[in-house]
Amino acid sequence: MKNRRLPTIKPSVFSSPCKLNPVVTKDPTFPASQEYSSHPTGNTLSSVLQQYIDSDSPFRGQKIHAHILKCGLEPNTNISIKLLILHLKCGYLRYARQMFDELPRRTLSAYNYMISGYLKQGQVEKSLSLVRRIFVSGERPDGYTFSMILKASTYACCIPLPCSLGRMVHAQILKSDVQPDDVLYTALVDSYVKNRRVSYARNVFDMMLEKDVICSTSLITGYMNQGAFEDAEEIFRKTVEKDIVVFNAMIEGYSKSIEFASKSLEIYIQMQRLDFRPNISTFASIIGACSVLAAFEVAQQVQSQLMKTEYFTDIKIGSALIDMYSKCGRIEDAQRVFNHMHRKNVFSWTSMIDGYGKNGYPCEALELFRKMRQEFHIEPNFVTFLSALSACAHAGLVDTGLEIFESMARDYSLKPRMEHYACVVDLLGRSGRLYQAWEFVKAMPVKPNSDVWAALLSSCRLHGNVEMANIAANELFMLNCNDRPGAYVSLSNTLAAAGKWDGVSDVRERMKIKGISKDTGCSWVAAD
Repeated sequence: MKNRRLPTIKPSVFSSPCKLNPVVTKDPTFPASQEYSSHPTGNTLSSVLQQYIDSDSPFRGQKIHAHILKCGLEPNTNISIKLLILHLKCGYLRYARQMFDELPRRTLSAYNYMISGYLKQGQVEKSLSLVRRIFVSGERPDGYTFSMILKASTYACCIPLPCSLGRMVHAQILKSDVQPDDVLYTALVDSYVKNRRVSYARNVFDMMLEKDVICSTSLITGYMNQGAFEDAEEIFRKTVEKDIVVFNAMIEGYSKSIEFASKSLEIYIQMQRLDFRPNISTFASIIGACSVLAAFEVAQQVQSQLMKTEYFTDIKIGSALIDMYSKCGRIEDAQRVFNHMHRKNVFSWTSMIDGYGKNGYPCEALELFRKMRQEFHIEPNFVTFLSALSACAHAGLVDTGLEIFESMARDYSLKPRMEHYACVVDLLGRSGRLYQAWEFVKAMPVKPNSDVWAALLSSCRLHGNVEMANIAANELFMLNCNDRPGAYVSLSNTLAAAGKWDGVSDVRERMKIKGISKDTGCSWVAAD
């Protein structure tokens, strides 16, 4: 095989972010003898490169590449691929790609390494571009190649990909002579689950002779996300060798539903009885379940357990505790957790601002919002702005709220979302500025959705503006007449308050014809 000499690479190639020197004289792994420096053999180079690839400090192995170039050596395909792997392990995709492009013949293993490297750094489009080149070159993908493509298909939420990419890969696997193994089956299940094709994932799962815990966990997550709790429970019961991750999947899945959140606590207790120690994901999910249930006493016990672990100082846990205490109405406890956090990020600040606002402390919320930006120089995100706008609405601070809304795009280059527009309409409407709210809605750069019209309708009901209430209600009915029974009730109550009983009868008749009924109200009462 004819090899071409590698082009000269700048010294920066061999520099790591840690500023390691390109040549280290005292390194027991790299032979320092004059004979090696002058006449290295292919086997010696391959062996030393592999040692660096397997080590915790692969950066230092880059000096071997410098040595090869300095001596004018022409590495064979094996050495070139090992250099490619070394650069990938160091995180230098650019130099790995240079080695790949310089290969006289690109093998399937070289393609696989590059595809994997791109995926690990989230460069999905480049990885799929290499996949296309595999088919063009006439190479036949193996199981590892297919598993990488399936992994790429799970990024469909981030970049535009065909929704059927996973099915296309599945079809290619069946047509090829690739023998599916556990890794490939697991990749198929995960791809189908993350693309919300859980029934297909179950078909693949049922074909597996040995169902491992990783595959079971992925399928459980898919069922939980669809609200199919019984199916998730069935897979969980059939999973023989359980680990902490599969318990976490059950706890997190239950914690998102107010109807099933109490089961999170049952699984949490069962897990510990089986000698599984909760990790940070476990604690975050169980705190979320306590938030949904407003189970303050249980949350205190969880916090006591947390304080005995290394996770207690974690930002994620601190933010979850603040949110939980706020939702339980224990704003003082939330404040205490916030004040004792050693490090805070935008989520911690947002949780506390939101907690103040929802518990009737709008002034404290806005003061914290000011401190966050001006004293601690933390940039707010979309949720932070929503919490601040909501606090302004509850406090009746219209001008402050409008200034905050305008600062989103002006100071932080954040394009307001529909919920921010709805919050401003609510802000203006609550204060009685209905016509200003109406003008604001008409001037929106995007078409108002049902949340915006619902906010305007609610304000019209509050101030008894029948004419504008009719306009807002009709817009709501055109958007989703069956999903907003509250809109009919609000319009009916507005008309009733104004003494327009004919209009009330008309609205109720429309509800009857369309089969729309008011949702039954309920209250939560804590009992020992």
